[in-house]
Amino acid sequence: MEAAVRQPGWEAKLELRFAPEIVRGCADVPRLHATGRTVLAERAHIGPLVVQRAFHPEGHPCHVYIVHPPGGVVGGDDLTVEARVDPGAHALITTPAATKFYRCDGRVAHVTQKLSVAEARFEWLPQENIFFRGADARVTTRVELAEGARFIGWEVACLGLPARAERFDAGELRLDFELWRRRDRSVPLFIERLRLTGSSAARQARWGLAGAEAMGTLLATPATSAALESVRERCGACSLPVEWAVTLVDGVLILRALAAQGEPIRQIFLAAWQALRPAVVGREALAPRIWAT
Repeated sequence: MEAAVRQPGWEAKLELRFAPEIVRGCADVPRLHATGRTVLAERAHIGPLVVQRAFHPEGHPCHVYIVHPPGGVVGGDDLTVEARVDPGAHALITTPAATKFYRCDGRVAHVTQKLSVAEARFEWLPQENIFFRGADARVTTRVELAEGARFIGWEVACLGLPARAERFDAGELRLDFELWRRRDRSVPLFIERLRLTGSSAARQARWGLAGAEAMGTLLATPATSAALESVRERCGACSLPVEWAVTLVDGVLILRALAAQGEPIRQIFLAAWQALRPAVVGREALAPRIWAT
C-alpha cells in the first residue's frame, strides 16, 4: 500500500505600511498637506492572510483586522506578518477572533510577526491564540521601536479547551515575545521565551503555570510610575478569576496574567489598556468594533 501523501501547508505573508495621509490641496492652494489621519499606505499579501479594509472610528488612528480565511493553523503552515508604522502615524492591529492551532501530524506550524515602529504610535492587540491538544507550534513576535515610538501590545496563549475538558496534554510550543529599541543598534527591552510540552512539569509547578491553562503578557512603553499605579488601581478593582502582577522596568510596563481560561485575561488586559492608552498614545480607549461582534 502506498504511503499517504501529505498535503503541503499554507504559506502566507502579509505586509502592511501605515503612514500619515498626504493630499493635494485645492486649485488655490495646490501644495501637499497632511490631513491629520493615518492610512494604510501599502498592503501586499501572498496566500490566505489578508486585511480587507482599514477603519477610522476615532479619526486619526487607523484600525485594521488581520484575517486568516482558513480559520486555523495546522502543521506545515508558515505564516508571516510584517507591519511598519511610519513617523507621525498611529496604527492599531487586532484580529476578528482567536487564532486556533490544531493538532499537527508531525510537521511544525510557524507564525512569525515582525513589527517596526518609527517615531509613531502602535497598538498590537490580537485576540488570543488557542493551542489544541497535539499542536506543535512556533510563534515569534518581534517589535522594534525607534526613539520616540510609543507602543502598547499583548500576547495571550490558551492551552487546550478547558470548557470541553480537553487538556493540552500532548504537543509542543515555542512562544517568543520580544521588544527592542533601535538606537545606534537594536537594544533589547524585553525578551520572553516559553518552551512547553504537554507533559512538562512546568504545567503544574508553582514556579511554572501552577495549573493555569491560559497566560498572557502585556507591554507598554514609555510608561511612568503614575501609569503603573493607574493600572494597579484599575485592575485591582476587577473581580476576575485571574492571577496578575504588574511592574515597571526602564520605562516598560509589564503586566503578566494567569487564569483557567483566556477570557479573564482578556478582561484584565482590556482594563489595563483603558488605563494606559491616554498616557501612552494620547487617546481615550475606544475598543475596535470587531470585538463586539
